[in-house]
Amino acid sequence: MRRMQRNIWLMAISVIVVIILINNTAYYFLTKRTLESSFNEELLNHAKRLEVSLEQSRQGAALFQDQIGRELRTAAIAAQYALDPDVEKVTNEQLAELSEKLGISHITLLKKLPDDIVLYKSSDESQLGKSTKTWKPWYQVFNQLFEEQPVSVDWLGQTLPNFWSGPFEVSSTSLDQVNKWGYYYDGSTNYITDPYVGYDRQEEYERATGVHRMIENSLQSSDSLLEIAFINPETFPDGINTIHPNGDVQGHKVQEPIFYGSYTIKSEKDTEMVQKAYLTKKTVTLRENINGKEIFKMFIPVFVNDKGINITNRDGKPMDNYVLSLTSDYHIIQEKLDSQFLNLSVIILIITAFSLLIALVAMRSYKQSRDKVVKVTQETYVEEINQLFQAIRAQRHDFVNHVQTIHSLAELDKSKELVAYTKELTGDIRLMNDIINIGNPAIAALVRSKISQAENYRIQFSCSFTGLNLKDMGVKTLDVNRMLGNLIDNAFDEVLGYTEDRRHVTLAGKQTADHLEFTITNTCDKAEDAVSMPLFEAGYTTKEQEHQGLGLSIVKSIVEKYKGDIQVTAETPGKLTFMLKIPL
Repeated sequence: MRRMQRNIWLMAISVIVVIILINNTAYYFLTKRTLESSFNEELLNHAKRLEVSLEQSRQGAALFQDQIGRELRTAAIAAQYALDPDVEKVTNEQLAELSEKLGISHITLLKKLPDDIVLYKSSDESQLGKSTKTWKPWYQVFNQLFEEQPVSVDWLGQTLPNFWSGPFEVSSTSLDQVNKWGYYYDGSTNYITDPYVGYDRQEEYERATGVHRMIENSLQSSDSLLEIAFINPETFPDGINTIHPNGDVQGHKVQEPIFYGSYTIKSEKDTEMVQKAYLTKKTVTLRENINGKEIFKMFIPVFVNDKGINITNRDGKPMDNYVLSLTSDYHIIQEKLDSQFLNLSVIILIITAFSLLIALVAMRSYKQSRDKVVKVTQETYVEEINQLFQAIRAQRHDFVNHVQTIHSLAELDKSKELVAYTKELTGDIRLMNDIINIGNPAIAALVRSKISQAENYRIQFSCSFTGLNLKDMGVKTLDVNRMLGNLIDNAFDEVLGYTEDRRHVTLAGKQTADHLEFTITNTCDKAEDAVSMPLFEAGYTTKEQEHQGLGLSIVKSIVEKYKGDIQVTAETPGKLTFMLKIPL
């Protein structure tokens, strides 16, 4: 027997250990996932700051470009006043001198021919004689200006009276230069005046106030971030190039695949990831070994409020979205995770050991408490059974005395007294027989002990039972005794507050093929109010402070354990009734 108990304890401890290990393992991986999510959130915060910086830089750059455009228009008007209205009478030397005075890179004059528009005069001799027929959409712009029409092209640009200026773009005549050109024509000359400046002015502005500084600050402030790139998803990875008849390849500033940041850590899957982020409008990630280093990449689709972020799609249409790429050294990330996981593992081991210690102490305490409860229950059971047997023996012992009393009353012709005496005697015997016929000695003993208790408290306690046989019906005797004991004690506590003539408690028990039912009724002047009170809540009591308010709560929990139901009613004025029903 002792060996069996030892095995049960070992099994219980093993189950607890397994549960703790499963719980800690789940907690470990959940924490790992949380840490990785935290890292992703950190990258997203970087991205959000960069997005804000880019939007601010873009708006500022757009305003700065507009200002440059207005300056170019002013320079064109000034040049027109300084030059002869006939292009044939203007020299390249005049244009060079005028460019220097106006503080711009160069000035070119465009002349309209029957089938072309050419760069006819210029302060930059490399541009002389160049055709513009293949320049899109510039050639369309030149024709609209010569016809004195408002410029209307679906392209990034600035339109002012008699003037149009495009964005900074790679020069078709000098492929290593990026310029911003302004074109002015008001009909007073036979040429378009074209002053322009280099990209160095815009680049200086952006480096001082724009996204470049934010990128550098982000890279310096993060120990894992390696590279940041703002990607044009329409032209990534090769961009859009124009092949000239002489074989020269011209790139386009507004269609560059990387328009901010750098892109040197490359993967074959980058194009796929960029397109996936762009088309699904969701952030995608890539973890891959690149050049012997574990790299983590995040591709984030970004959308701005309006078009004109100085990038265009493959067809030259302005775009309002791009993809932000963040490249990180996953080895550094893994080191952080490993360090935190090590700390977490130590905590888990400590918690596991502490939990096992608590479990062992709790089990030992539970075992001792259970043994004590069993002992008390056994002692109570034996005591109540003995009281029941003593009551039966007392009735049998007093039988001769009862017979002699009846005989004497009959001889004295005391018929009324005889009837009263025999009525009392048969009631006592009937009650005892009802108790004996309950069918369960423990329940019978409990009822008998409560009858004795009622006699001591001068409580009129009446009981009746019908078909009560608790054998093999699925309800534990201990649970029935706990329910009845708490209900009877609750009723006794209530009626003790009244005079002896009002201390009435009634117990009825009934068992059918379908259910087991107990009803207990007691005197209660405030029965109607009691019905609405939370009588079954643990800790709630209407009695003195020494009561813990657990009795009725225990009854309800036992009833619910057996899928039963308990109700409290006040159908009779001044009477409170508890009725519990348990299905069999």
